[in-house]
Amino acid sequence: MYRTGHYGVSLLLYAPVLAVLLAIGRSSAALAGLLGVLALARVPDWDHRIPGVTHRGSTHTLAFAWLVGALLAAAALSLPGVAPGARIPLAALALFVGTYGITAHLVADALTPSGVALFWPLTANRYSLSLTTASNRLANTLLLALGVFATAVAVALPFQF
Repeated sequence: MYRTGHYGVSLLLYAPVLAVLLAIGRSSAALAGLLGVLALARVPDWDHRIPGVTHRGSTHTLAFAWLVGALLAAAALSLPGVAPGARIPLAALALFVGTYGITAHLVADALTPSGVALFWPLTANRYSLSLTTASNRLANTLLLALGVFATAVAVALPFQF
């Protein structure tokens, strides 16, 4: 997918999480998660810039998603000035957002015929829904519109648990 498609899928997949966090009164976590997922939306495609790393290779796997989540959680645990009681919840949010953000990218790329090797290095099998090409501007734009709409609904609806 292109940038717009990746942002759209990230928004779409995060919208239910956003709604739940807002409903339980965790607006700071909801906003941090939203910004984090959007910031990570394009990270796997940095493989274009790394010599010797193939596109949709190791950076487009669930192992990479877990690695990013673990690195963000470790960084959250070592932040200065964070109260000891807040470190674990912050690290848990970082782990979730890192893993979820990268996984959203994988979902977007799985919509294309090229697919992704989700379970590399265990297997090189690629998974694809073959719904649209990555370069389809209409599909990318529709995904962005759907993601923005889902996010707006998550924010606007007064969910209560």
